[in-house]
Amino acid sequence: MTYTVIIEKTGNGFSAYVPDLPGCVAAGDTREETEALIREAVSYHLELLRESGDPVPEPQATASLVTV
Repeated sequence: MTYTVIIEKTGNGFSAYVPDLPGCVAAGDTREETEALIREAVSYHLELLRESGDPVPEPQATASLVTV
């Protein structure tokens, strides 16, 4: 599955979240670190959903870049 990840610059690094997986978030000092952490977070999040018998949401969110 491929989930959309939103990465935002913060005052002291970066944060990331997955719109289709509420509560699945990560934060790091660099974009690269944050990307690695959100990959781990998604993996753990899906593992916990499966272990608890909860449904795994299908990816729905999409993203587009808009140049203005």
